[in-house]
Amino acid sequence: MKIKPMLLFILLALSATALANNYQLVWADEFNQDGDPKAGNWNLEHGFVRNNELQWYQPDNAFCSNGLLIIEGRKEWKPNPNHKPNSNNWKTKRKGAAYTSSCLTTKGLHSWQYGRFEIRAKIEARDGLWPAIWTLGVKGDWPNNGEIDIMEYYKGDILANVASGTKRRWSPKWDTTKTPVAELGANWDDAFHVWRMDWTEKYIRLYVDDRLLNETLLSTTNNPEGHPIKNPFHQPHYILLNLAIGGINGGDPAETQFPSRYEIDYVRVYQKERPENIRQNDSVAE
Repeated sequence: MKIKPMLLFILLALSATALANNYQLVWADEFNQDGDPKAGNWNLEHGFVRNNELQWYQPDNAFCSNGLLIIEGRKEWKPNPNHKPNSNNWKTKRKGAAYTSSCLTTKGLHSWQYGRFEIRAKIEARDGLWPAIWTLGVKGDWPNNGEIDIMEYYKGDILANVASGTKRRWSPKWDTTKTPVAELGANWDDAFHVWRMDWTEKYIRLYVDDRLLNETLLSTTNNPEGHPIKNPFHQPHYILLNLAIGGINGGDPAETQFPSRYEIDYVRVYQKERPENIRQNDSVAE
């Protein structure tokens, strides 16, 4: 349902959890305009991107309707224009993809250091689906740039994760919790839920519906000694919203009915202060 401008203003102004902690809204997307996601807020990824996932990312699968951002997973064949028959690279050796989906990111458009991030969304907890709400640091390669998984779902669990670097390249140090969807109540994924991150210079706390899922102390997230980024969670991060299918974690989607919808009602970012030495809501070159 679309929200009238005055009602939207009231909802934003009276966000109870934000006001209770003296947070101020600094950025939001309410998805109240039908059609493509706002180009000034989001970039969309293309093709095969990460984690040996089965889907081909394309803009067509992300659209706004009736006050929601909808990311639609579809079972459809998409030829791979980068196919190389003798390649050993998973991105180029495939002739195509049997599934399509979308990944939206604020990379290069908006980034924030610390604050309260709130996302109201509804997922489908089914085999092979891997919806996520996450952030990455603007500088450094993964995982030394830092990853925060405000929400992931796969194989029956809701995950809340924080990853930083180790001495071995591409080998992260994870702080992970898993909560079985079965423990959250019957038909839990039929409803919208609010995922939240409270991120300060001391900790990252991840919640769903005010239930604390994970707390990571930033005193434990330093990268290896000598790395140019001492701690990846003392730099701005950008947001990613995506629906992956299959891959290293997603499971087998063969028995899952498509299309599948991952629906996001809003994304809101609050902060208590905006120090002059922190660049926020700016494009940051990596």
